[in-house]
This record gives sequence, structure tokens and C-alpha cells, in this order.
Amino acid sequence: MTQSQSLHILLIEDEHNIASNIGDFMSVKGHICDFAYHGEMGLQLALDNYYDLIILDLNLPGLDGLEICRQLREKSERHIPILMLTARDSLDDKVTGFSTGADDYLTKPFQLQELEVRCFALSRRHLLQTLHTLTLGPLTIDRKRKNAARNGKVLELHSKGLQILTILAEAYPQVVSRSQLTQQLWGDEPTESDAMRSHIYQLRSAVDKPFSYPIIKTVHGVGFVLDIKDEE
Repeated sequence: MTQSQSLHILLIEDEHNIASNIGDFMSVKGHICDFAYHGEMGLQLALDNYYDLIILDLNLPGLDGLEICRQLREKSERHIPILMLTARDSLDDKVTGFSTGADDYLTKPFQLQELEVRCFALSRRHLLQTLHTLTLGPLTIDRKRKNAARNGKVLELHSKGLQILTILAEAYPQVVSRSQLTQQLWGDEPTESDAMRSHIYQLRSAVDKPFSYPIIKTVHGVGFVLDIKDEE
């Protein structure tokens, strides 16, 4: 996905002036925007049409942004990238947004140029997620063969470790919250409180310890992220 390619975007935003500004800017850049001004219409458009991504306001009449996220993740046959717009900028709000299915988060007010860059980044990540082989710097994950390698060396990973590494790679360069990771690994099933810590420790032993620098980083109070360098 290059920044000369156009995107088909669904914008769900009840503030008409904001929607108009985004739509005008994106149109000049060559993108196509569909609009919904309340939650129910936005959800129906998202389920009935193919979009490269959705720009979704958090505060909407009817269904709010969080509920739209939840329903899209439950009902849609494909993972539609979602960029959430909100005036709320607390850590708890961001964690809640990510845990309900948002892929990225932009706080109002924002620059339109940054919004477009975020949209391209989300589209690129989604493209990577649809490939059998995902490559990030020295790290390669083969979804079909269910293995991973770093610098060409196959890593000895248990199934949960490979699943965690794949989730982090698909989210790169975004941070994956602990709650989001727990939800994707175990769903609503109860799990031991130290299970995540144990799996992360084992994953780091395989992915980081034998190499010159760690690529799995802890973001204290939030979750985990990959730190990818081009060369080792």
C-alpha cells in the first residue's frame, strides 16, 4: 500500500463540520468517502459494503463508537480496520477502545495530514494481516506453517507464544494492551492471573535472549509492542 493509492473510507461522524472537513481533504487526496451521521446507519453501511477502513467517532447518537466496534467484530466476515476519533484522551479510554476492537486511536483536535497517514498505516497493516507470511525486519511469521523465525533461525515456540507474537506483529507499530491480548488469547474464559506473565517470559526466552537486542518491549501500565530494527 503506497501513499499514491486511493482508499475507500467509511466516515461515521455526527458533527457535520468535522465530517465535511475530513471528506473535502480526503477527496482532494484522491480517496473516496462514504458518510454516516449516526451509529445505526454507520453499522449497516459497514456490514453491507467493502471499505479499506472506517473512521469512527466515539460519541454518536444511537449506537456509540464502542458498541459499533463490538458489533462489527461480532458480525463482519472480515476484519475491517477501525480508526477511532474521540475527544477523550485518558489511558483508560484508549485501552477501552482497543479492547472493543479499534485498531488505532486519534484524539480531537487533530491534523488532517496525520489522519491520512494513520489511514495509510492501518491499510498497510491490514494488507500484511492477509498474507500467509508476515515479515517485519528480522522477524518472519509463517501463518500457514505455524512457525516463526528471527534472522532466518526458526524459533522454538509453543502455540500460545506463536499466537502472542502474531498478535503483536499484526498490530505493529501499535501497542497491544494486556486486556486486548488476554481477550484474543482466552476470550471470556477465566485464566490464571500469572498465565500471561509465564507465556511472555517463555516467548522472550525464544525470541530475544539468543539475539543481540530484544524486540518484545513492555509498555508499563499498558501492554506490549514490538521494537523492530532493520538490521541486527
